Amino acid sequence: MTFITLIGLLAAACTTFSFLPQAIKTIRTKDTQSISLSMYALFTFGTLLWLLYGIFTDNLPVYLANGITLLFALIILGYKVRYK
Repeated sequence: MTFITLIGLLAAACTTFSFLPQAIKTIRTKDTQSISLSMYALFTFGTLLWLLYGIFTDNLPVYLANGITLLFALIILGYKVRYK
């Protein structure tokens, strides 16, 4: 594993796990009032596209980070739709 890949993985970990507190809070409180549905839907779709890009270019930090972020985003988006 190269130094550049390690930097990418560290960056991916930082940005990906920054979603964890929001996902936990949303799951616990079911409060999604302050979350914009259109923004989160667009963000989730963009994350899916980044995941596909990472897979197709065989870029480990990109597909790993976006795969995990997509999971968190889908949870939050699901709660937003369900608990309007």
